[in-house]
Amino acid sequence: MPSSYTIELSLQGFGRPSVCHAAIVIFLEFFAWGLLTTPMLAVLHETFPQHTFLMNGLIQGVKGLLSFLSAPLIGALSDVWGRKPFLLVTVFFTCFPIPLMKISPWWYFAMISVSGVFSVTFSVIFAYVADITQEHERSTAYGWVSATFAASLVSSPAIGAYLSTNYGDSLVVLVATVVALLDICFILLAVPESLSEKIRPLSWGAQISWKQADPFASLKKVGKDCTVLLICITVFLSYLPEAGQYSSFFLYLRQVIGFGSVKISAFIAMVGVLSIVAQTAFLSILMRSLGNKNTVLLGLCFQMFQLAWYGFGSQAWMMWAAGTVAAMSSITFPAVSALVSRNAESDQQGVAQGIITGIRGLCNGLGPALYGFIFYMFHVELTELGPEVNSNSAALQAAIVPGPPFLFGACIVLISFLVALFIPEYSKSSGIQKHNSISGNLTSTPDRGSDEDIEPLLQDNSIWELSSLEELGSQSTEL
Repeated sequence: MPSSYTIELSLQGFGRPSVCHAAIVIFLEFFAWGLLTTPMLAVLHETFPQHTFLMNGLIQGVKGLLSFLSAPLIGALSDVWGRKPFLLVTVFFTCFPIPLMKISPWWYFAMISVSGVFSVTFSVIFAYVADITQEHERSTAYGWVSATFAASLVSSPAIGAYLSTNYGDSLVVLVATVVALLDICFILLAVPESLSEKIRPLSWGAQISWKQADPFASLKKVGKDCTVLLICITVFLSYLPEAGQYSSFFLYLRQVIGFGSVKISAFIAMVGVLSIVAQTAFLSILMRSLGNKNTVLLGLCFQMFQLAWYGFGSQAWMMWAAGTVAAMSSITFPAVSALVSRNAESDQQGVAQGIITGIRGLCNGLGPALYGFIFYMFHVELTELGPEVNSNSAALQAAIVPGPPFLFGACIVLISFLVALFIPEYSKSSGIQKHNSISGNLTSTPDRGSDEDIEPLLQDNSIWELSSLEELGSQSTEL
């Protein structure tokens, strides 16, 4: 009896499902990866000494595309089998490459690319939180998760840099592996299932349709409405350079600007803290004073400015100053998603947000590869790991455009800004929803009460509150 009780308790977890469970899972996973920020630079240089930026971009590009392709299928399966099994699977396979960093760097980078199939922990966490909260509670719940995630992002790179400097990279990898194992054990033993048994048996054994698993399903709806088409073009053109920026920027700081491990960790912490402030305090003020559309335009202006500054900047103080602007640019995507939400009916929120998230997932694959290719074309390589700026770095700093990909990204965001000017800022209270609502052309989507409504992965109506912060961490903590 005690043995049976122990097994049952371990399967059920401790207590009722709560936001605290979700926050701990996210904190431990991203804390483990954040510790590796400094060792990652050394391993990249040792493994790909000739084309570091190009290979970095290709690795992250493959990972992003695989995540984009697999997320809908994992979402559909989690609706049938529950959230806990897929939390366990996603965390395990996402963290599996960590110990390989010292065992075999080639296998390490190969597994990072392949792990993109399961690198959707945040999406499963969104679904977990959605299962246990009411709609009016969801914003607060996601706020707690985002704050926990930000705490891991702010603290772990600095801790990893300290351990690496004083005790070596091997200890950092060991600590990160232990933290990842702790996360897996926590999910296995302590996290209770969130999906109600009253809902799950109804779909247990049901077939998963291709429509549910098709990653391009949401993208097919883009051309059906002029407003959503303009918004999606804006998202694609603005997030493409951002995804590339986060995949390579910390290598760039080390190679061209001469930042050491401590400075890079401090930079990540500063941008993380300021991004939280921007997306909470400043975003609400701007939305009330400027309006939704103007807030989007302001965010795009911040993004253009910081990318151009990174492109032309050659001094350390310029990077710090541009980092504050980069934090302010994080208001763009929450504002864009809020604009989508205002133009969609209440029973079409998931579909509308799913379209935007699908575009972002596609950019996560294309952006890093694009930046890596541009760095390669301009012969920017990681040739020295010390904080001292070598002759190649000095030559790059003396160039008119030290960071060509960032300037290219600024030009793309400028086009995005011009497209966003034509986005109508409608309100559902205007009484002309027949012509201006996104939902008017998404009527084929089932009602909220139907079985297909349970598709929270990538399609939750509150997903925008974490989307921008998530992408910052998923790219920067790994590089």
